[in-house]
Amino acid sequence: MNKLFTITTALLLSIFMFTACGAAKVYNVPKHKVTQQKSSETVYKAIKSAGQSLGWQIHKIRPGLAEGKLYLRTHLAIVHIGYNRTSYSIRYIRSQNLNYNAKTQTIHTNYNGWIQNLEKAIDIRL
Repeated sequence: MNKLFTITTALLLSIFMFTACGAAKVYNVPKHKVTQQKSSETVYKAIKSAGQSLGWQIHKIRPGLAEGKLYLRTHLAIVHIGYNRTSYSIRYIRSQNLNYNAKTQTIHTNYNGWIQNLEKAIDIRL
């Protein structure tokens, strides 16, 4: 009986841990409008500054497209950030150790929080 209780408890705890650290649909930011029109370079500088303040490494791939990388412990998230004078977008590219599932388009819930924080930080700077 004691062994059955231990096994049941372990099973319930593992289910709880899996659910608590569950997956969610990948959060992308499609064409977020810039409230006051700015130059593309000003928008890029806001993106770079916002990213750096949150630990992201942001670099310009070409005019109108930046790449952001976030390394946290054993996790890696890579996004592309498209931008122009009137809008920007953030799109998932790839990740490591975030349980990304291409078929269901789901990822560890922490990823979505990181992207939402980046979006808010960019908005503050714009």
